Amino acid sequence: MGHQRIRPDSAALQEIVPGVHAWVQPDGTWWVNNAGAVTGDDGTIVVDTCATEERTRRFLRALAAATGDSPVRAAVNTHQHGDHTHGNCLLPEEAVIVGHESVRESVLADFVIDGCPPFWSPVPDWGGVTRRPSLVFSSELTFYSGGRRIDLLHPGHPAHTVGDVVAWLPEERVLFTGDLLFHGITPLVLMGSVDGALRSLEWLAGFGADHVVPGHGPPADAAALPGILADHERYYRFVAGAAVAGLRRGLSPLDAARHADLRDFGGWPDAERLVLNLHRAYADATRTDVDLVAAFGDAMAWNRGPFPTAV
Repeated sequence: MGHQRIRPDSAALQEIVPGVHAWVQPDGTWWVNNAGAVTGDDGTIVVDTCATEERTRRFLRALAAATGDSPVRAAVNTHQHGDHTHGNCLLPEEAVIVGHESVRESVLADFVIDGCPPFWSPVPDWGGVTRRPSLVFSSELTFYSGGRRIDLLHPGHPAHTVGDVVAWLPEERVLFTGDLLFHGITPLVLMGSVDGALRSLEWLAGFGADHVVPGHGPPADAAALPGILADHERYYRFVAGAAVAGLRRGLSPLDAARHADLRDFGGWPDAERLVLNLHRAYADATRTDVDLVAAFGDAMAWNRGPFPTAV
């Protein structure tokens, strides 16, 4: 189930529309996320950072070169996970960092960076990253970058996590989805909700975006989006069905994953996330909390070893 480590220098800045960029990091697997930026007359608003100091510095250098050193005025964290937030500390001290109200506490208590369990091999070299969240909101917030409007919106329920936020540019029709979408990569809902992730798909479709930047995987246009959403729907229904079958038979999430047929999704990287997603589905069905350490331990057992990292 492993994949080849991808070096940070494989990442590239793509201009989606004039002044709107996506920082796309192949191959989009564990810890290798996308980020972005919106530049207006008075500066730049960054959408997410990267997992490590090296990757974030590459992103910011490329952004400065593309925008003529436009100053970073603010940053949006689409959710709490460290591949999207660890680089916050490398932004200018005066930059306001914005996210859902649930994200601040989660970022400050990140059990992975505080003492990374041996779930990934090699253990990521974070560099000198720290956490610095600041401004939070509950449902929606609108930014302006010069004359450009950026709407930050929460779906109203847990999905990938409790605090997912999209960045929507209504005039340019560009949607940064964070990890509500994984393009060609196994989705993850361990810290969110299978049902909520499924319900979020119709919400995402409702924006009518011409350009979509997922949290992981290549950007997409309006023609490709319905297929991406349909793939997510099929996968989430597959997870839900495997959970129902496993609970009915008295199987653990790990054993339920072993009995599930990944045929339709076996080509997606990070297939071991099935175990993590089943832990979430079981917890939701039994109204219990997820034991994150146990869930990752089971995923390692299913994977027959640590997950590869490309950081």
